[in-house]
Amino acid sequence: MNDAPHDGPRTPNLEHITVLLREAVDLLAPRPGGVYLDGTVGGGGHAEEILKRSAPDGVLIGLDQDADAVARSRERLAGYGERAVIVQANFRDVTQVLTGLGIDALDGVLLDLGLSWFHLRDRSRGFSFQAEGPLDMRMNADSPTTAADLVNTLDRQELARIIFQYGEEKKAHAIAKAIERARGRGPITSTVQLAQIVSSVFPPYPPRRTNPATLTFQALRIAVNDEMEALREGLTAAVTVLRTGGRIAIISFHSLEDRIVKQAYVAHAKGCVCPPRLPVCRCEKKADLKILTRRPVMASEIEVTGNPASRSAKLRAAEKL
Repeated sequence: MNDAPHDGPRTPNLEHITVLLREAVDLLAPRPGGVYLDGTVGGGGHAEEILKRSAPDGVLIGLDQDADAVARSRERLAGYGERAVIVQANFRDVTQVLTGLGIDALDGVLLDLGLSWFHLRDRSRGFSFQAEGPLDMRMNADSPTTAADLVNTLDRQELARIIFQYGEEKKAHAIAKAIERARGRGPITSTVQLAQIVSSVFPPYPPRRTNPATLTFQALRIAVNDEMEALREGLTAAVTVLRTGGRIAIISFHSLEDRIVKQAYVAHAKGCVCPPRLPVCRCEKKADLKILTRRPVMASEIEVTGNPASRSAKLRAAEKL
C-alpha cells in the first residue's frame, strides 16, 4: 500500500510505486486457478501483479478500509472483470468477508502495511505534518475517533503512553505535557498546529534529519486506526483461512509491525510448547507454518533510489503446513 510519485509509465489517474512488488509476489507464488487476498489493496499494484501471474482464471480479493482506495483499485482492475473482487473492509475482518463471498480457503495472502502516498498527498485526511489540514488520520472516514479527539481529550499520562508505545518517542512525556499546556489555550485542530507544538519540545540545534513530529504523528495514526491489534487479528485469521501450501507475505514499515509479524510466524512455526522436563508432549500443538524468509527481504539500492519510502520496508513470508 505504500505508494510514491514516480516518473516512469503511469496508469491513468494513478501515480505510484508499489513497494517490493516483484519480491512480494514471487514469494506469494500465484498460480492459475488460485484464490488470493490482498488485504491492503491501496492503489492496486500488488493486486494487479497477482492477477497477471494467476491468469487466466485466478481470483484476487482486495480489501481496504479506505473508500477512496477501494474506488481507485476498482478502476485500475476493472479490466480483469469478475477475477477481481474489491470490498471495503479492514483485513482483520477477513473471515467474515470470505464467508459473505462463499469462499472457505485461500491460496495466498498479502499485506502491505505502509501508509499510502495518496493519504499523505491529500491534506484533508490529516496524515501529513508538512501541510495544513484537519487533525484526522482515519483510514476509514466513517470511524468515530479522530486524532484531534485523542489529542484534546486524553489525559497527559495516556497521551504519553501512546506516543511512547506506538512511536517509540523518547520525549513522549515532554510532548504530552506540551500538548496539555497548548490545549489549555484552546483546542488543537490542525496538523501544522500539532507539529509546531511537538517541535517546540526539541532544541533547534543540531538540526534533525527527520521532522521532530514524525514519531508522534505515527503513534497517533496507529492509535486512531487500532493498527497493531488489527494486524494481530488479521494475521491470525489469515493463517487460519490459508489452505495447505498457501502462502502469506507481509510488508511492514516500522519495528512494531515487523516484531508482531516475526513473532507470529515463529509461534506458528513452533510445535510442542511443553516444558522440556516433560517426557511426553501434552500440549498437542503442531506447527502450521514454515517460515520462508529467515531474514526480512529489503528493497534493493535501485528501488530505494527511485522510491525512498521503500528504505524501511521489510518483507516476511511463510507457507501453510
